[in-house]
Amino acid sequence: MQAYHDVEWGTPLRDDRKLFEFLILETMQAGLSWRCVLHKRENFRKAFHGFDPEKVARYGAKDVQRLLKNAGIIRNRLKIQAAIANAQAYLAIRKKYGSFAKYLWGFIGGKSIVNRRKTLKELPPTSPESDAMSKAMKTDGFKFVGSTVLYAHMQATGMVNDHLISCFRHAECR
Repeated sequence: MQAYHDVEWGTPLRDDRKLFEFLILETMQAGLSWRCVLHKRENFRKAFHGFDPEKVARYGAKDVQRLLKNAGIIRNRLKIQAAIANAQAYLAIRKKYGSFAKYLWGFIGGKSIVNRRKTLKELPPTSPESDAMSKAMKTDGFKFVGSTVLYAHMQATGMVNDHLISCFRHAECR
């Protein structure tokens, strides 16, 4: 967890494939701890063909069954089906907007929101931007993309800098 925080969490990310990876991981996290998902990250990477959206979008019933039998990942049928639906929606968005990053970052005007929080108690579960993103993404065919899931996605991918101002990463993630 410390290494993830110190190196990855909150770093502005504009790589479509990595944004897709985080979307899959965040949807798998819904209702669970990030620690659980992070510890299974490599298992997810193998199970979902390196988070290749083209491959995941083509998954069928056999793949769902294969994933449900994989003890190394979160074996929730609805979340697995959501990952497949999200890969399909991702491809449609990429085709329409030119990139998934352009679509996501468009919800915040293309620039990270830099908050100046002093305590963890100040961290909100959602924001007006994650509310708007959730509504649009559901309309665009994405699943398990509630505002809380998407706010966590925004934090993880640096769309929102929620490192506390006392954290060395706050200045690095601008």
